[in-house]
Formats: sequence, C-alpha cells, structure tokens
Amino acid sequence: MKFKDIVNRDIVTLTNCEHEPIHIPGQIQPHGFLIGVTLDWKIDYCTENITVFLDITHHQVLGKDFASVFGAAVEKQILDYINEDKIQNVFPLQIELFGKLFQISIHKSFDIYVLEAEPQFSVKEKLADVYTQTIQFVTQMNNTKSLKDLCALVAEGTREITGYDRVMIYRFDEQYNGEVFAESCREDLEPFLGLHYPHTDIPAQARELYIRNQLRLIVDIGYKPVPIFTVDDDKENKNLDLSLSILRSTSPIHVEYLKNMGVGATLTISLIHHDRLWGLIACHHYSEKNISPEIRLAAKLQGQFITSQIDIRQSNDENISAQKTNAALEQLTGLDLPISQDSLETIIATPQLLEICNAAGVSIVSRGKIYKNGLAPCDEKIFKLIEEIYAKSENEIFTTHKICDEFPEIAQDSNFAGIIYHSLGNGDHIIWFRPETVTEINWGGDPEKSIIKDSKGLHPRNSFNIWKQIVKNRSSIWKQYEINAAVQYAHALHNQLILIMLSEEEEKYRYQSEVLKETNSELENINWISTHDLQEPLRKIQLITSKMLSELDVISTDSISDSLQRVSKSAGRMRGLLDDILKYTRIKNTRDALEQVDLNEILESTIKEMQETILDNEALIEYESLPEVHAISFLMRQLFINIIQNSLKYASTERKPKITITASQEPVLIHDLYKVYCHWVRFSDNGIGFEPQYAQSIFKVFTRLHTQEQYTGSGIGLALCKKIMQAVGGDIRAEGKPNQGTDIIIYFPCDPEDSLTTL
Repeated sequence: MKFKDIVNRDIVTLTNCEHEPIHIPGQIQPHGFLIGVTLDWKIDYCTENITVFLDITHHQVLGKDFASVFGAAVEKQILDYINEDKIQNVFPLQIELFGKLFQISIHKSFDIYVLEAEPQFSVKEKLADVYTQTIQFVTQMNNTKSLKDLCALVAEGTREITGYDRVMIYRFDEQYNGEVFAESCREDLEPFLGLHYPHTDIPAQARELYIRNQLRLIVDIGYKPVPIFTVDDDKENKNLDLSLSILRSTSPIHVEYLKNMGVGATLTISLIHHDRLWGLIACHHYSEKNISPEIRLAAKLQGQFITSQIDIRQSNDENISAQKTNAALEQLTGLDLPISQDSLETIIATPQLLEICNAAGVSIVSRGKIYKNGLAPCDEKIFKLIEEIYAKSENEIFTTHKICDEFPEIAQDSNFAGIIYHSLGNGDHIIWFRPETVTEINWGGDPEKSIIKDSKGLHPRNSFNIWKQIVKNRSSIWKQYEINAAVQYAHALHNQLILIMLSEEEEKYRYQSEVLKETNSELENINWISTHDLQEPLRKIQLITSKMLSELDVISTDSISDSLQRVSKSAGRMRGLLDDILKYTRIKNTRDALEQVDLNEILESTIKEMQETILDNEALIEYESLPEVHAISFLMRQLFINIIQNSLKYASTERKPKITITASQEPVLIHDLYKVYCHWVRFSDNGIGFEPQYAQSIFKVFTRLHTQEQYTGSGIGLALCKKIMQAVGGDIRAEGKPNQGTDIIIYFPCDPEDSLTTL
C-alpha cells in the first residue's frame, strides 16, 4: 500500500496571497496528532507525529479499520460522543489510547470524521473555579453601560482566566482595518491600545475561517509543522479541509508576522455579529503556552458576552444622541406653518432642521430657489451637486462621508465633506452637510508596507513602530438613526410642499373665479352705463341742437352761446365717462411685473401734481413715513390720486377738508381668507362719510351713493382703486361713519424674496 503526504506546497505570491489556501495546509501543529476516518471507519488520514504520542506509526494505521487499531470499545466511545449533540463541541472527549489519556476534539469535514488528539492536561482546572470567575464577570458586566467599558472588562477578565500576557479586543471597520478597541497587558509591555492595523494583516480567507471556527490556538510560534499522510489511492487533488480544526497549521506568512512581533503563543476568539466578523479577542503570550479545554471554553464565553451585548451597548451609546434627534424631529414636524411657499423660510431657519441628523448645514431647493442655513456651499455648487447625484444614482436617498471619493470635482475647494441627500419630487431637494473632520490615526507600522517582497519571496512587515496618518477629506460617519431621521423629515417636507402646491392651485382657481365673477358684473355695468349714462348726455345734445336748428331765424347770439356751452358740457361728461371706462378696462393682472416701490416718493409726486386742487379746496394733508412695498409705480400714483380726489369730492361743507395718511412701520401679517398681507396704508378724511352697510358696494363699478346733481362723477373712482389693488395682489377696504369721515385702507402683498420668519 502506498502513502503520500498532502502538504500544500504552493508558493505564495503577490497575486495569490489574498487567496492562499490556508484551510488545506496539509499540516498541523505538533502538540497533538490527527486521524481522519471515513464514514465506514477506515483510517484515511494520519499525521506523521502519531508515533510521538503512541507506540505506533502512521504507516501502521493508514488504510486500517479504526477498531482494528484502537479497539472496538474506543470506536464505540467516539460514536456515542458524536451522537450526543449536547456534549459535542462543548468539551472534547476524554479517552484512553494505548494506556495514555487524551482529549479528542471531533468534527466532520465533508465525508471524513477528523479526530484531533491532545494529551490530557496533567493539572485539570476545576469547573467550579471557572464557573465562579464567570459569574463574577457577569455581575461586573451588568455594571457597565458603554460597549467600550464592556470590552475593557472582557479584556481584563480574559487575561485573568487564561493567563496570557496581553489580551486585546480587536474591532474591524467597514474595510476590515482593525483597531485595538480595548486591552489588558502586563505592566512591563508597551500598550497597543488605540493602534490601527490594515486589512491585509488578516486577509479575506483568514476572516472567513474565523467565522467558521471561532477559537484558534497557536501553542508555540516556533513550531515545526507536522505533515498529514493519506493512502495514495490515485484520487485527484486528494486533500483534507481543516477549517474547523483546532490543530491546523498556520500560514507561514502569519507565523513570520507573529515572530516579527516577538509573540510566542496566541489564542484568538472570533466576535461575530449579524453573521459578520465584528472583531477578535486576540491573546498574545511571549513564550510557549497552551490552555485546557475548560479555559478555552471560558475564554470563548468571553467572546459570547461581547457579541450578545453589541447591539444593546451600541444602542446605549447612541441612545442619548438618538433621543435628541427624535425630539428635534418631533419639534420640527410639529411646527404650525402657513400653507405657503414662504413657510420654507421658517423651516430653513429652525435649528431643529440641523439637529435631526447632527448636521452643520442644510439647503432646500424648491422651484429653482435655494434656501440655506449654516454650513452650505454656494448656489452654483449645490445645483452641480444635485446634477452629479442624479447622474450617479437613481435612488431618492444618497449619503456619503467622503464626497471626494464620489465627486472629486465638487470636493475641490468645498467647505463640506459629508452629505445626506433626499429628493423631494417635482424638482425639489433637501441636502444636509457636514464639514471635514481631520483625524490622526496611529497605525502599528506603515499600512502601505504590510507585505514586503524581496529575493526570497513575500514577507510580512517587521516594523511595528507607531506610524501616524493624518486622514482628511472626510466627515464624521452618518449614524443610521441620523439617516433615518433625515429620511423621515424629508417625507414630511415633501407632504408640506404638496399641500402648498394644492393650496396655490386652489387659490389660483378661486382668484380666477372671483375675476370671472367681477368681470361678468363689470360687463353688466358697462352695458348698463352704455345704455343709460351715455344716452342721457346724447339726448341732451340732440335736443339742444334740434332746437337750435329749428330756431335759426329767431335765435339770439346769447342763446346760441348758452346752448353751445350746454352741448360742450354734455360732450365733456361723455368724454370723461369714456376715459374712465378705458382706464378701468385697461388694468390687467400685472403681478409678474411687481417691483419695490417707495410710497413716500409716490405720495410726494401726487401732492405736487394735485397742489392746485388741494389749495382750491383749502385742504390739509398730514402724513407720516410710508413703507416700501411690492407694487407698480404708475398704478400707485393713479391709486393715490383717486383716493385723495374722492376725499376732496366728498368733503363736508361744515369744515375744511383734512386727510391724514398713516401706515404700518414694520411688516405685519394680516390673515384674511387665505391671503397674507405685509403692509397697510390708511387714508382718513373728515368728509361726509357713509353708512357701514355700503362698505363693500362703494367699490363696485358705476356705483353712486348720491345723485349726479349732488356730487358729479362716473362712479368709477373707487372701483378703479379696487382693480389696481387686485392687479398687484393686494386689497382695499373702506370704513365710514355718516358726517364724520371715511377711512380707506389699502393692503400690500409680501415680497416673495422677504422672509416671514421675522414677523
């Protein structure tokens, strides 16, 4: 019968080191021996060093029935152990082989049972002592609150239980770079706490094995690997997967790495969280060291303590911040906001908008306008950023703490490094910003030189001196609860913008309905005035001219002159009436042309233009400083002239006319049927006044409260004023008391560029 070893002799190179087959080394560590048996209990694998522990060689056992070599009783003990699930993988099987006591760990590798035997420990730890230590640890664990405190306690407890010189809790980041998160070591040793190590120190295939086999021992770093032999039965690529082995030989690169660190023995316990390798408990000893199964189990429990508490402790660590975020979100969503685009000014200035995700700046883009607060880039860069995000991702949400990795051009000369972006639909967006956070990382050696190549091949680095790295161009990482809060508010803001759009559409239709209603009323009035008021002077002209024609022979010069004057007066009345109708019908909705208008300039020019009329009526006009408003200059001049003319026309005969003009000195909010006005101006006179029930009707076209004989005019003056204020998006009202006077109040719309948050 032929035999062969299955030692993997593949040369590790720069191109294959990430794929080194460390799970099939074909060798073990020498502090035990290994036997591999088939399902029908024939010995198919055996290590060369079996002769060190038993008076037998591997040649003598390979290809034989297990019972024929070790006895049927031993085989039955092993089978009973395998079939007893409660015991398997907790404590190894204690068994006697050829008069010597061994502890055997058993696992199945495909269709092979792998038996790993180590000599029974001469000094057996008392389970009661280990149990007592564990209970004490659990009691202390309950007194810790943060994950870091718990890991520090585990490091201390593991070193106390195992007796290793150094115990480190090693935590991985997203790229599997490691950090010594907690540590307990001998006082004479240089601490490694806080040091970082590159992901190449533990390559991908090693991390995969740490997930499959959660406890790994190297008893003596200077060991000489023992080859595994098998029956040479011409099977192609015959090998033995040792992923779950306790004796598996380690990669020569890893052994050299540990030697460079001066380590003599190691124990590694995997920390697995959500099916991912979260970290390791790494125990180092500076001489040879092995530990009993009881101690191994107790150490493994330390890892279970950490992994069972990661979610809870991380939640505790984040709980205070998360509570603040939730409180800010509740306050923000609970704001009593007007259903108008102006509400964005209030929102952007609210501190809670930054607090919900602990951002330093925020910008809202709506209808092509940018609202900003805190740390935010220029408008051009914001639009460019949105364009780049759209090109890169179709998702509504995009987050990064390294903008330079995603959009290098935008990152240049930017005052931010991290963003949370959320699309609000309809071309609207919200973006939160964080600034660059410059971080100093201490590495255990230069991470760029973790693998060294020379004439003899690949080697791990031999320098572990602290290597400082300054990390720039990144912000602090967005926590998940911060991202969630941002997303929740983005949805709330989206709903607010939808309500604003619906409200504006409703207002638009309401306004159009009012305009249509008033237009129909105007057409009826114009039709009436055309058939009535215009016919009356026409009849007079016709009557006078007919009479003159019939009396040409007898009419005197004085009579002709009087008749012609009467004809001219009637024609003049017609011309004035037609002019007023023309003015009225020419006023359109011109809100798109609104501009900043200084009403002081309008009033001064109006008084100057009407100076002669004011003097003729011996009127007194008093006024205070007027505001700047959003309107149209020539319409405001027409408005002021009409209001003052109206006051002079309806002056009382009992007293000299007096007009007092006052105004709001600061913007004010006046809610009235879905409308918001920012400024008002009041014209108060001491004229004849009117009954309160006519407060609305006096603004209707061609409406007169008095006869033509009492007060001349077309009845269009105040209707023209109302139409002017409608044209600029404002309003006009009247208040009157008979024989006391009239107040005309005009209300101006808010400038869209103004913020209402200061009102």
